Amino acid sequence: MRHARASAHFSQSDFVRLRNAPLVRIAFVVAAFVSLSACEQNSFVAPPPPKVEVAPPVQRAITRYLDATGNTAPIKTVDLVARVQGFLQSINYQDGSPVKEGTTLFTIEPETYKLKLEQAQAAEVGSQATLKQAESDFKRQTDLVQRQAVSQSTLDSSTSARDNAQASLQQAQVNTKIAAVNYGYTNVAAPFDGIVSNHLVSVGELVGVASPTQLATIVQLDPIYVNFNVNEQDVQRVRDEARRRGLTFNDLRQLPIEVGLQTETGYPHKGKLDYLSPTVSQSTGTLAVRGLVPNPDRVLLPGFYVRVRVPIDKQDNALLVPDVAIGSDQAGRYVLVVNAENVVEQRKVTTGPLDEGLRVIESGLKADDRVVTAGLLRAIPGQKVDPQMQKGDATPAPAK
Repeated sequence: MRHARASAHFSQSDFVRLRNAPLVRIAFVVAAFVSLSACEQNSFVAPPPPKVEVAPPVQRAITRYLDATGNTAPIKTVDLVARVQGFLQSINYQDGSPVKEGTTLFTIEPETYKLKLEQAQAAEVGSQATLKQAESDFKRQTDLVQRQAVSQSTLDSSTSARDNAQASLQQAQVNTKIAAVNYGYTNVAAPFDGIVSNHLVSVGELVGVASPTQLATIVQLDPIYVNFNVNEQDVQRVRDEARRRGLTFNDLRQLPIEVGLQTETGYPHKGKLDYLSPTVSQSTGTLAVRGLVPNPDRVLLPGFYVRVRVPIDKQDNALLVPDVAIGSDQAGRYVLVVNAENVVEQRKVTTGPLDEGLRVIESGLKADDRVVTAGLLRAIPGQKVDPQMQKGDATPAPAK
């Protein structure tokens, strides 16, 4: 290069020789001069640090939940059966329709049982008259014995007749009650508010011949049970939290629960815990738990697969970051942060649950750290970057 600079200065004699040189030599010298001058002017310039977007962790109060999956089940389901023998006279409802408690659903040949009831009532009246006569005779014989007008054996016979008449009256009264019960069975009524299934017999069919005949099924849908299981670790965590907060077993049974269908967003159905099994299953290592959820619109049907969560703890100042800012490797989960010298660092973190679109960071992060949220491919640990503070609120809006 020094040789090029030296040759770039020409004397007058050089120009004379150049003027007399062939055209080819002139072109070669000019090209060499231009190229050497360009080589003298070029120099390497390092590229600027890559730009990445950073944001501090979001700090807010969160609620920790116990998440599970379960199934819905009716709190009441009853098979309606014919408890007396007879021909089915009428069906008094529409299949699958809701009914109120006490509504007559089936009528089974009531006339026969009505006559039996009247017969039993008449026999009871006759027994009352017999007992009245026997008591009068017993009083008269008692007076005569006191005056020694009749023998003691006559009084004993009168006493026996009175006792038999009293027993006959009690038997007649029992027969009347049995006849009334059987007459009541001729009208099959709804035992509670619910939905009645399709009828299983037809009008005119003989039912209750050898054993009770099933007529239909009634199911109560409001409220509804939600059954789910909790593993041993979560059971211990809930028990520890209950002891810390001074909650009793009955308090745990009143904890609120939230339920959502697979097609629903969030957990729109609210209820409370209703039952906790006293033992953990040895085969599955889980504890059976049941919740009770109001279901006035009958959105939840028995047998649905549902998502369940139970709030168990609250934290006032939790740190949260977007899920996209969290990476993972063989050592676990990490986030990229930019230090005071604008150098990228990789921080190992312990992650918690997802809360309203953000991931809770249990440990490994501070409130004033600058977390890389965009441009992650350009952020290489140990290298400098040009951090750009993320504008506006990068967190999703809280779900209402």
